This record gives sequence, structure tokens and C-alpha cells, in this order.
Amino acid sequence: MPATIPASHTDLLDGPVYVVLSTLMADGSIQSNPVWCSRDGNDVLINTAVGRVKDRNLRERKIATVFAMDPQNPYRWIEVRGEVAEIVAGDGADAHIDDLAELYLGQRPYPFRQPGEQRVMYRLRPVRVNAFAME
Repeated sequence: MPATIPASHTDLLDGPVYVVLSTLMADGSIQSNPVWCSRDGNDVLINTAVGRVKDRNLRERKIATVFAMDPQNPYRWIEVRGEVAEIVAGDGADAHIDDLAELYLGQRPYPFRQPGEQRVMYRLRPVRVNAFAME
């Protein structure tokens, strides 16, 4: 059964808050990257380019953790441990990175696309959620 993201912390996943995505390497070590994200209901959406380490890790092991900290209050944060529920490529992934660029940069389309780059979007379904807030 999926875990629920509390309403008190959804703003941290709705952006534009930079989050840390942690994925599992083949040797069991953790790889972490700052990334943009968005949310669709209770799912967290991550976008990357095909062939990057995080792409390979998500495809092969299908688990990840997203950690977001409130930029105004470091004592308010959320950790979402999730499983890959869907992988979207093509037009859907391209539209998602354009949406993220608009949210995080105020620019559309995504300005950093490299020639030949293919985008992919991962839908992470929460299996465990830890949220904390100290005002």
C-alpha cells in the first residue's frame, strides 16, 4: 500500500524547491543528485536524460529516495522513499522537463537540452514517507 505525502509538506515537492534524489548503484552504494521535481497526486515525478547514472539506477533497481528541505526553515523537511511506478519517454517526458523549466527557471522550453538528448520521466510511488517540522 502506498504511503501518503502529508498535505503539510506537499509544497516542498511542488517546487521550485531543489530536492536530492538518491538512487542505488549496482555495488550497493548510494548516488545522490540535486534535481527538480513535481508532484502528481501522491506521486513524485523526476526527469533526467537517458543514459545518466540516475537513469540507469532507476531502470535497473526501481527504487529511490527524494529528500526536500524547506529553504526558509531547515527544520522542516520531507523524505519520500519510493518505487518506480511508471517510466515515461518521448513527448510526455519532453513536456514534463519543459514544465519543470518553467517552474524552476521561468523559461519555456527547457534551455539546457543537448543535441540528441532524450528525456525520461520517472513516477515514484511512495512506500514510506518521513516528514518533520519544527517551527
